[in-house]
Amino acid sequence: MSKSIRYNQILGVLIALVGSIMFSTKAVFVKFAYQYYQIDSITLLMFRMLFSLPFFLVIATITTRQSDAYQMTRNDYLKILTLGVLGYYLASLFDFIGLQYITASLERLILFTYPTVVVFIGVFYFKEKLSRNQILALLLTYLGIAIVFIGNQSITSRSDLITGSIFVAMSAFFYGVYLAGSGQLIPKIGTWRYTSYALTVSCLSVIIHYLIANQGIGNLTYPYQIYVICLLMATISTVIPTLLVSEGIRRIGASNTSIVGSTGPISTIVLAYIYLGERLTLVQILGTILVLFGVLLISLQKHREQ
Repeated sequence: MSKSIRYNQILGVLIALVGSIMFSTKAVFVKFAYQYYQIDSITLLMFRMLFSLPFFLVIATITTRQSDAYQMTRNDYLKILTLGVLGYYLASLFDFIGLQYITASLERLILFTYPTVVVFIGVFYFKEKLSRNQILALLLTYLGIAIVFIGNQSITSRSDLITGSIFVAMSAFFYGVYLAGSGQLIPKIGTWRYTSYALTVSCLSVIIHYLIANQGIGNLTYPYQIYVICLLMATISTVIPTLLVSEGIRRIGASNTSIVGSTGPISTIVLAYIYLGERLTLVQILGTILVLFGVLLISLQKHREQ
């Protein structure tokens, strides 16, 4: 292996790692906003998407004007519209609602099960067969979630724990749908262009949802700290990591990037422990290890197949 190729791979891993860690800060920002300020989930999500939208519009404009840009068909636009609405929009909405009820650490672990959702979609929709490693990975992943779930009962009320976990599980499901559909479009359209299009649709969907729910603009008089938190979410937790992960995919491939992304739940747990004062017990650590190991098995399986 030449030095240039090795350097490109190392740089790709570092870029994907930073992107994964930055993505993981989102749950901490959301929980911080819920703890200290009176704001509902749809308004908080709307601010995040509203501040993110200009960045994605600029990226979409630049990538579309490139001379070698792929000429998209009506079918491509319909798929992006569907994935942007049913996938990323619903995934974000359910995630923000779920964070009202459960800890950031548990949220990240449940959300991190999205690769298992992609596996199930492949089995039931694309008629793929499960390998032994995939079956083992699924068992380990959901056993780990069960252990962490039980460990959180002493922290959160049972009703809140169940409600929040269901919403975040739905978020993981729709994010899995988004990724499964994205895999067919990204090779044709390009990572940055596709991502900017899909996220623009998601941003507009959230804004429309907010306007309908509030019958107009509604009350936007919040403490300035809310706007700072949402701006940080838009930049640190959304736009920048989206571009970094996309660049990581370009340099080291989607499978390797997803393996590096296994650091996401760990960084969320550490950040939640430091900034939110969330407890970290041996039971939670054990469950976290099982989940990470299970998802890592699935990611390695995909890597070998490719």
